Amino acid sequence: MDHRIADLAQHLLGKPGHALDEEERRVLLGIETGTVGARDAADVADERASFGERLSDRVAAIGGSWGFITAFTIVLFGWMLLNSNVLAKIGAAFDPYPYIFLNLMLSTLAAVQAPIIMMSQNRASAKDRVAASLDYETNLRAELDILRLHQKMDAEVIARLARLEAKLDGLASAPPQG
Repeated sequence: MDHRIADLAQHLLGKPGHALDEEERRVLLGIETGTVGARDAADVADERASFGERLSDRVAAIGGSWGFITAFTIVLFGWMLLNSNVLAKIGAAFDPYPYIFLNLMLSTLAAVQAPIIMMSQNRASAKDRVAASLDYETNLRAELDILRLHQKMDAEVIARLARLEAKLDGLASAPPQG
């Protein structure tokens, strides 16, 4: 089959088989085997994702949601209210104003959350590259299929013209009847 793909590469792409990149090789293999080459970019990216990449996506999805912002705001105000009014009146406030422990926790959360969100953004960029590669494969396959159809149609038109020319030659060389 490698010989056939090399022939297709030379015929359709005008380059030798060893000069094909992975996408071109997959497209020509799909043409050779007659299989569909379209794949979902999200599925391909998810297949390639590690546990850490999937986790960073989940953390970024949660940390970047209105639900998280609302819950986080409620917790912050609850913490401040608890330590300023409720527990301060009985002398049991564990983090009184200026909320040093709360500031430490917020700084730690920001220090951990920022790189995780950056990892998720890097993964989104990788997904975009996978999508672009799959789009290239799909476009190349469509272009090559159209080129092959044109070649078939051209060959059929040439064959019909040859048959018509043969008929006309036959009519011209036949003796007149009458």
